[in-house]
Amino acid sequence: MSDTQGNFVWYELQTSDVNGAIKFYKDVIGWGTEAFEGDMPYSTWTVGGSSIGGVTTLPDDARKMGAPPHWLAYVAADNVDALTKKAESLGAKAYVPPMDIPTIGRFSVIADPQGAVIALFKGSGPESPQPAQPTNGHFSWHELLAGEWEAAFRFYSQLFGWQKTDAMDMGPERGTYQMYGKGGRTLGGMMTRPKGYPAPPHWLYYVNVKDLDAALGRV
Repeated sequence: MSDTQGNFVWYELQTSDVNGAIKFYKDVIGWGTEAFEGDMPYSTWTVGGSSIGGVTTLPDDARKMGAPPHWLAYVAADNVDALTKKAESLGAKAYVPPMDIPTIGRFSVIADPQGAVIALFKGSGPESPQPAQPTNGHFSWHELLAGEWEAAFRFYSQLFGWQKTDAMDMGPERGTYQMYGKGGRTLGGMMTRPKGYPAPPHWLYYVNVKDLDAALGRV
């Protein structure tokens, strides 16, 4: 397993209103966009001239399956096909089997054994280094609200080599908040969904902003 596998490398918004989403995130966070020339309409999110993710229309097949507009993170894989098979052997389901994005790379989309969705990706070009410290406008934390965090961690540690870092006791109702990382760098945290939480297991991504109150005022 390489040092790159298991790093979050791309963040994609699939939405029913691309133009509205572009305006919203430009106003609130300050992201720019750049049109991508391809077979389907797609724009990349940019920060300081660097691309950090993309935005596209929610696919019809996803919409027919009941998927709402959502963010999807891509995690680096040394071999997408092999890692997808490994995920399935650990109880995951492949929603999108491994396929190529011409000139870009190869990817798949999986649901972990508890239903949280994430993508696997291997780029065609050289791997981009991960910033040591997330800067303004970049994604800085990756949080999993799981059906049961201990089982979720076992799955992801076997798949990506993630390791436990710090942990916090959130009290009797919320339990343990377990942080995880790789190569000495903490990537995020995971916890069991509180009882009665009105959403299925899912990933939540945090963006670093210079002034939180000011950003909230622009929402």
